[in-house]
Amino acid sequence: MVATDRTTIPLLGEEDSSKRRQILDGASKVFLDLGFDGASMGEIARAAGVSKGTLYVYFADKNRLFEAIVEREMLEQQKNAFNFDPERDASTTLREFGQAYIELLCRPGGGSAIRTVMAIAERMPEVGRRYYENVLAQTIGRLATYFQARVGVKELAIPDCQLAASQFMQMCQASLFLPFIFQAAPPPSSDRIANVVESATRMFLAAYQTSTR
Repeated sequence: MVATDRTTIPLLGEEDSSKRRQILDGASKVFLDLGFDGASMGEIARAAGVSKGTLYVYFADKNRLFEAIVEREMLEQQKNAFNFDPERDASTTLREFGQAYIELLCRPGGGSAIRTVMAIAERMPEVGRRYYENVLAQTIGRLATYFQARVGVKELAIPDCQLAASQFMQMCQASLFLPFIFQAAPPPSSDRIANVVESATRMFLAAYQTSTR
């Protein structure tokens, strides 16, 4: 079960913040290498280069440490400000969003947290649910709201904007995300992402752009 008490120790300065990052970096590697069950607080302390006592000062147990890794990944993704200006045309917005979204999703090192969350979601469903709602669902919702605005000015004809937003994001991932997340391929280049996003944009507009444009 996931601990429901999410009380965290207040961090007093840069040294504390640096130490916390050091612990999270070490823990991320151990969770990825050994899995949640195989990881121990002792192994995590060794990987992070801290004493076990120091580790417990920052995190009471393995569950809270894992949740902190997920929270850090959520904050990292939420920093990315996609431009969903409702006045901008769909083709420009889709191309720019698709490029930025896949570069974020497939950034070097970015797959570790996603893989770890996917691996533990069945055992700790609250963690998986919170990650989905605070990262993926928010992005889908913002894109759907943008689509609704473009439907309003008759550039797009979309009966279900939530579905359409999910469809476009999945099309942008095609041939890029799964090979990356399963470590069958390195992070894709910007040019490769641009080619896939361009194809996704053309397919999306062929399905949903109004014939008057």
